[in-house]
Amino acid sequence: MNDILLKIEGLRASVEDKEILKGVDLVIRKGEIHAVMGPNGAGKSTLSAVLAGKPQFTVTAGTIEFLGQDLLAMSPEERAWAGIFLSFQYPVEIPGVTITNFMKTAVNAHRAGKGLEPLKAGDFLKLMREKMAFVQMKPEFAKREVNVGFSGGEKKRNEIFQMAMLDPTLAILDETDSGLDVDALRIVANGVNALHTPEKAAIVITHYQRLLDYIVPDVVHVLKDGKIVKTAGKELVAEIEEKGYDNL
Repeated sequence: MNDILLKIEGLRASVEDKEILKGVDLVIRKGEIHAVMGPNGAGKSTLSAVLAGKPQFTVTAGTIEFLGQDLLAMSPEERAWAGIFLSFQYPVEIPGVTITNFMKTAVNAHRAGKGLEPLKAGDFLKLMREKMAFVQMKPEFAKREVNVGFSGGEKKRNEIFQMAMLDPTLAILDETDSGLDVDALRIVANGVNALHTPEKAAIVITHYQRLLDYIVPDVVHVLKDGKIVKTAGKELVAEIEEKGYDNL
């Protein structure tokens, strides 16, 4: 039985003619949590953007397979429908659009992509209440505009709420710990852990050990100058803390 969820081979990618990824190889299996660490400018966020299909990044070489499909041949929408979710480092504000309307559109677009009927209003509201409670969001947040006036912690919690609603197969968390206090970090991490199952996987992109104290990775990669230069188990996190990236 093939348990490979994501397979990346020889991936090279550029933005505005500047090469950022310079030959990335990565295999992620069902049930695994992978941490990708590295210094600023190493290509961590570029990797997440390429997986999500952001158009400003150009793949110049290599292949990406997701559940046996050619990911690079899929639009960003098709990737989301297939089960990929990206939690942004800097979640955007969407004035004039409530969280309820945003999530209703997103959930039903996912269902349409899978050939399913839209959720009935009552079923959607029930699901939304359950998932908001799951990440300890107050019910009144449902009426607020998406991320408008939110604190950093509230924005990140909203991202995990969206992830809970969409129930992805592969969750990519791009520096989700950025700007979080300890309490918000714990809530976000608990949500990620609770959503994880043996059939799903996650990529956690971070600079720091503290998030990985809560979301314990199975595999840790160091990305440096566009390449993965070291891969090991969770013990690599402590080695990075002790030696830094330059001395690995």
